Amino acid sequence: MIKPDGVQRGLVGEIISRFEKKGFLLKGLKLYQCSKDLAQAWEGDGVVASARKLIGATNPLQAEPGTIRGDLAVRTGRNVVHGSDSPDNGKREISLWFKEGELCQWESVQIPWLVE
Repeated sequence: MIKPDGVQRGLVGEIISRFEKKGFLLKGLKLYQCSKDLAQAWEGDGVVASARKLIGATNPLQAEPGTIRGDLAVRTGRNVVHGSDSPDNGKREISLWFKEGELCQWESVQIPWLVE
């Protein structure tokens, strides 16, 4: 999820691009106007563990350079993204933001180039 500070700072495209470059498939995208959160559902091999590395430590001062938070976040309360910490929590969180039938099913033409 891209948090309100990430949306307001115009970081949506850059953050989504980082997930796409890892070969993950965007299955759903929803902007919540009341909070300016941008909920996303991603699919791919090891997506939760890989996303945690891609996102970086919760505290941007401890996040490695090259991670989303290491490069883009300012402080813990404004760390631009949220990522599920386990596949089970990911499923639970997706069900909070997306109704049944709102996630799309598709295959990227990149899959043969990413997975053997």
